[in-house]
Amino acid sequence: MTRIGIVVGSTRPGRRGENVARWMHAIAAERRDATFELVDIAEYGLPLLDEPTPAAMGPPYVHEHTRRWAATIASFDGFVFVTPEYNHSMCAALKNAIDFLYVEWKDKAAGFVSYGVSGGERAVEHLRLVMGELHVADVRPQVALSLYTDFDDEDRPDPPARQRESVDTMLDEVVAWSGALAPLRTGQ
Repeated sequence: MTRIGIVVGSTRPGRRGENVARWMHAIAAERRDATFELVDIAEYGLPLLDEPTPAAMGPPYVHEHTRRWAATIASFDGFVFVTPEYNHSMCAALKNAIDFLYVEWKDKAAGFVSYGVSGGERAVEHLRLVMGELHVADVRPQVALSLYTDFDDEDRPDPPARQRESVDTMLDEVVAWSGALAPLRTGQ
């Protein structure tokens, strides 16, 4: 069964990302074509990139936090990145978490759920560039949540029905591409 990680891309106290990721997971869990798991980068305690060897060189890794992070990411076939938009880009904590690894991301698929004043779309633009360098096939459909219209008074996602359709379309493609890329990951 295809495994998709829903990556919470912020570590900021009071972040909305955890609620957005849980909302995404609840929708994804209704599907039968893949399994979905939350991956919260805050739980890995990743410092500012501290591996002495560039990630493109691959393992072995020096630090235990990197080995634990690598094992988690390697276990998935694809990802949905939940990212806020900070200053017209992705969160630094997410970029740092991505930069720790290379081989573990390669030949997988990714979709994006963003949020911010403008829906977080510029954060996704930057993430797409990074995914390309990592040989991750990012899917075109994305979910962009506005801080003004898509959240309730308790900072929980409460978007209109059209956003649910966007989620389903994005997940359809992430699951399909994750399966299509499987031969590259297994070396067949």
